[in-house]
Amino acid sequence: MTPTERTIARLPAHLRRYVVSQDYDAYTPRDQAVWRHILGQLRGHLSDKAHAVYLEGLEATGIGLERIPSLDEMNEKLSQLGWAAVGVRGFIPPAVFTELQALGVLAIAADIRTHEHIQYTPAPDIIHESAGHAPIIANKRYAEYLKRCGLVGFKAIATVEDEAVFQAIRNLSVVKEDPTATQEEIAHAQARLEAANQSRRYVSESTRASRLYWWTAEYGMIGGMEQPRIYGAGLLSSIGEAKHCLTDAVKKVPLSVACADTEYDITRMQPQLFVARDFEHLFEVLSGFEATLAWKRGGDYGLNEALQARTVNHLVLADGREITARVVEALPGARPVAEGLSSALVRLEGPVMVSREGKNGSKPWPGLALVAFGEGELPDKGDFKLELASGLKLRGFAVGGGEVLNLRGELDGRPVELPSVAQLFLSTGLPSVAGGPADPGTWDRWFGELNAFAEGEGEAKAREKKAAALHPSLAALYREVRTMRESKSLNLARLEQISNAATDFRDDWLLQLEVEELKKSARA
Repeated sequence: MTPTERTIARLPAHLRRYVVSQDYDAYTPRDQAVWRHILGQLRGHLSDKAHAVYLEGLEATGIGLERIPSLDEMNEKLSQLGWAAVGVRGFIPPAVFTELQALGVLAIAADIRTHEHIQYTPAPDIIHESAGHAPIIANKRYAEYLKRCGLVGFKAIATVEDEAVFQAIRNLSVVKEDPTATQEEIAHAQARLEAANQSRRYVSESTRASRLYWWTAEYGMIGGMEQPRIYGAGLLSSIGEAKHCLTDAVKKVPLSVACADTEYDITRMQPQLFVARDFEHLFEVLSGFEATLAWKRGGDYGLNEALQARTVNHLVLADGREITARVVEALPGARPVAEGLSSALVRLEGPVMVSREGKNGSKPWPGLALVAFGEGELPDKGDFKLELASGLKLRGFAVGGGEVLNLRGELDGRPVELPSVAQLFLSTGLPSVAGGPADPGTWDRWFGELNAFAEGEGEAKAREKKAAALHPSLAALYREVRTMRESKSLNLARLEQISNAATDFRDDWLLQLEVEELKKSARA
């Protein structure tokens, strides 16, 4: 097995289905020239402007100047740092990205930007994901931060609107990197994203977590306020951003939890950036943000976050059981049950899955479920009556395994409408409410059928169109120039001929740049 195959084999099945082959041979000669041009400029510019670990980090993670790195080469180096990398196709769901990162696996977008977007692209590509994210991992403390940040993002609760925004962003990136896309298609994709953003009812935990990640791991600066250095991947992988961020046109502010409440626009250069004192500062801010999440707060706060999100999340009960479902109602009690918890009963919409410590998820229950809060014990079988501290009284018949029939209830003397058939859980408290299913692997086996998105169909088609748009004659010229460079056999007369032939492709400035560089070397 190759190093990358070993990495993929270690991944849970629900993550493996988002992984794609790098297909190294599919990179065109112009793709290689794009990489070389950008990396050459970035290394030259960032050598004394990026964090001190940057240059050694490129070497330590298998990233060279002359050609696009292979994931196998990267994995050989990354394994020594306790990390790994897998190929993905463009944007992947935030829950997948954050879970991979929490596991110490970089999701590397296998595609590369076009030469038209060489200064900056909002779409993920191998320049951003490898040359941007990988080098600073050579700093052990920052590598730990990335994993912790991934875990926090994974636990944050996302909304149905967050999913719509993600799909719109992904669609826009595919369209923009498609050389055959019409202006009408681009306009529609931009309008779709605008509509999705406007549909948001409130700022979710997931959105706030993504902002924190953006202003640190993507666009973070570090050191003194007067001369900060760059460590964020978005800055390290964009020639335009790397130069722009150090000018007076960009406001620098000290990093704080407030960054999670600061919006960003992926389609333009950033007008303001946050500066961390050092990498320990990142942990201080992350801990402060983490304390605001339902994952850590639980109780009524967590229930309200899950209720308004309208998505599948999971409740952690006092005995450690995790209940994955969609919260549809939280019924207030007559009296508090525990600190921060005044809800007497929670209604859950199926499917409902029970697990512990994120593992061994049960076969999902297809119907409705209820969680009642307070001291009490549900018999395994037979008639039962419960009187809870919240003022809630329940009676019915236990079938076994938590299933109850003929359920009746009243709260503080008033009847409560309840499903006659349901799963019933009892808990003395609610320490945590977190995003997504508690056992994503089991949930995925039941409900995560492979679809076109998981296969990266849209991005794959865009990549094929980009390759097809490269004229065969132009591709042959790029290939010949690359062969000359690699063999170090420079023929000045032939380079002049290539330069003349390249004038037939007026929009392609990169080949002329490559030729001129070799001509200088040939004359030296």
